[in-house]
Order: sequence, then structure tokens, then C-alpha cells
Amino acid sequence: MPEEKKKNLIRKIDSLSKSLGLGENEKTLFAIKKTDNPNIKELHLQSGEMKDEDPWFAVDEDDEKKAYAFVPLEAFTQMINLLKQTQKENFDLKLEKTIWQNIPNDFDDVWVVAMDEIRHLAKSEDSKPVSIDLDKLIVDIKDKHPNLFVNIKDFYPQIENQQGPK
Repeated sequence: MPEEKKKNLIRKIDSLSKSLGLGENEKTLFAIKKTDNPNIKELHLQSGEMKDEDPWFAVDEDDEKKAYAFVPLEAFTQMINLLKQTQKENFDLKLEKTIWQNIPNDFDDVWVVAMDEIRHLAKSEDSKPVSIDLDKLIVDIKDKHPNLFVNIKDFYPQIENQQGPK
């Protein structure tokens, strides 16, 4: 691998290490080297120690674009759970915003109906990831259950005679 490309990857790893709060002595760096067997690659320790609790970084000596991070399974599981929780919170916030934009009479009632519809859609998709257009979902709920939303027209008197001033 050209030395400049390797230095760039090392700089990226250093930056990531700092953002993770790892000190220089907590960063473990390996070089990945190929062997005579195409199914086997070797890890060569370049710096740091092989500590179980810290992530390991590896730079592929044969591919100047590839660097890897190895993390303990427990840390990886925590990251996945955190991402799932963040995704759920993001979805909930988008749904909440969409409901409020449609002026509900009772937010909680609309939320319950929307969640029932979402569960129904999720079941019908055979456990595949579901993509839901929240704007369309709330408009459909508004059409099916108009009593759950404020109708602005109810606040304006109906003008039967559309003639202009005399």
C-alpha cells in the first residue's frame, strides 16, 4: 500500500479513536496481510495491546481503501440496541409531528389509532421492513375518523350568499 494512503487511514483511525475517548495507549492497531492461502489472512500487531474491552483497528495492506474496526460482541450489541432505540424515537417524533400538523381533537386517541394501523401494516408485510408514509397514514385516519380531528371549517360561518358587498 502506498505510504500516503496508509497515513490517511491511520489519521482516520486516530480521529475515530479520539472521538470514542480512547487515549493513544488504548488504541490497538493491526496490519492485515495476505498469505499464500487465499482463504487466510494474518493480523500483525502494529501498536497497542490486545485488550478485550477496547476496539481493535486493522488496515488492509493490500487494499489501500480498507480499514476495519473490531469491537467486543457486548459493545456491538449495545450499539445495535442504541441504534434501534434511536430509530424508534425518531419514528415516534415524526409520527407525533405529523399528528399535530393535522390538528387532532385528542392527540392520544389519534396516536392509538395510528399505532393500531401501523401494527396492522407491519403484520401484513410478513416481517419485512415496513416503509410507512406517515402523512398518508394520518390523512387516511382523518378520512376514516374525522371526529378525531378539528375541522377548521366548523369555526367559520357558512356564507350561503357569495355576493359581494352592496
